[in-house]
Amino acid sequence: MFDKQFISGAIARSSETPVDRRRLLTLTGLAGAGAAAAMVAGPGAAANAATASNGVSDGAVLNFALNLEYLEAEFYHRAVYGTGLPEKLTTGKGTRGGVTGGRKVHFKSRRLASYAKEIAGDEYNHVAFLRSALGSAAVARPAISLDAAFKAAAQAAGLGKDFDPYANETNFLLGAFVFEDVGVTAYKGAAPLISNKTYLEAAAGILAVEAYHAATIRSSLYEMGHAAQHAANAISDARDSLDGKSDDDQHITTWNGRDANIVPANRSSIAYSRTPGQVLNVVYLTPKAATKGGFFPKGVNGAVNTSTAEVKS
Repeated sequence: MFDKQFISGAIARSSETPVDRRRLLTLTGLAGAGAAAAMVAGPGAAANAATASNGVSDGAVLNFALNLEYLEAEFYHRAVYGTGLPEKLTTGKGTRGGVTGGRKVHFKSRRLASYAKEIAGDEYNHVAFLRSALGSAAVARPAISLDAAFKAAAQAAGLGKDFDPYANETNFLLGAFVFEDVGVTAYKGAAPLISNKTYLEAAAGILAVEAYHAATIRSSLYEMGHAAQHAANAISDARDSLDGKSDDDQHITTWNGRDANIVPANRSSIAYSRTPGQVLNVVYLTPKAATKGGFFPKGVNGAVNTSTAEVKS
């Protein structure tokens, strides 16, 4: 059983507004009227809400994750349904942006169509969940590029300048591959920044779902044969060129180019991490410090918004 005093303190540190603290007290069963009132009105509550471990609030970390979920949800929702997220799931703090690109994919395989539909539902639910957890502190959907950014990413990977992730099933899987591995490493890298155990458990649950997605995408691409494997490996190399000197991102084939490498992990079979800054390097499509670019042409919303500067040798 959780220690109630610890959870109360974690909620005070992690929530960004009094309303959010009241909501979390209710969700964790601590919302007796007296406890809720004390938490909401207590002196210094706003200052406590601003910082957590490493000087970043849990709310800021979850809002960073929400930006990524907006991107994934918009990508999949358009592929499956031909439409974007409903307006009610795009409002919030910061500037709300539009989405360019994206359309329904004409799946030939019932299996892949089913996979895409399930993943689209998961990403939709992730957006809804994070927005609910953050309450009035949730950021709005930023401007998202699903056309020019994919073309730039594909060109950087040597796949041509006219890549369209919605043109066919293979391209759709390659587009999904750009995001899914990044999502797994993003949640693992963000975990040490979260001090509230309730938030941490939720983030771990989302990480597990993203890992299931990533394995599905990697497996499907591997099964498509050499051409798809080669393209996916090129995308992996392109990602690796953006997020620092360490060679962590892994191909979907092993060193011999034949066997499957479905799980990108170290020798202890532990998945690697990306810091929020490294994640932004990938989605901004730059190895330099930046506050916008690539899939987020005007940047992400929230306090965590800057990619990591390239380290000079």
